[in-house]
Amino acid sequence: MKIISKFLRIWQKKGFRKEKKSIKKRKIIFKPPYNYDYTFKIVLLGDPEVGKANITQKLCYNLFNPSERLVIGVDFHVKKVEVKGKKINMQIWDIAGEQRFSFLIPTYCLGASAVMIIYDITNSKTVDKMDNWVEIIREKAGKIPIILIGNKLDLEKSREISREHGIKIAQEYNLSGFKEISTKTGVNLEKTFEGLSELIMNRY
Repeated sequence: MKIISKFLRIWQKKGFRKEKKSIKKRKIIFKPPYNYDYTFKIVLLGDPEVGKANITQKLCYNLFNPSERLVIGVDFHVKKVEVKGKKINMQIWDIAGEQRFSFLIPTYCLGASAVMIIYDITNSKTVDKMDNWVEIIREKAGKIPIILIGNKLDLEKSREISREHGIKIAQEYNLSGFKEISTKTGVNLEKTFEGLSELIMNRY
């Protein structure tokens, strides 16, 4: 025991035990490159193959792929626009249109600034779920702007839903607006999102 005690005293005296070096934590401050006046959460709803994925690809990246894959669950994109001198950060949430993902709709409608309901002008069945979608939006998000969008305007010769019928549907459900667009040519696409941003801004 005496030998051990003596060894410990020598150990402490000579400083054989290495002390841990103090590590200075560096603070990382993230400064975003843009200052926004508004950030809007915009939800896209619609049946499979109405072109929701193409809308985000064309709007955000100026790309169009007619064989674009279907969204699995939820897809997220960001678009920066300027409306009436105000910088807006649009967070666009594309909810998959397949029935097995319908349970996601109520969750993602919570906190939404606006919703776009997309249908295919060449397929009359793509407006069959309007009752359900509008009910969920009103229940979970309140009286936010809802815009009805008829896509695939470039396929006019194959049209099944007339423009007049689209307007009638929007009026029947007391929606905030109606527009027909083409994700292939880009007709009315940016104007529609800018107009929607203005609608949202007017609520503040």
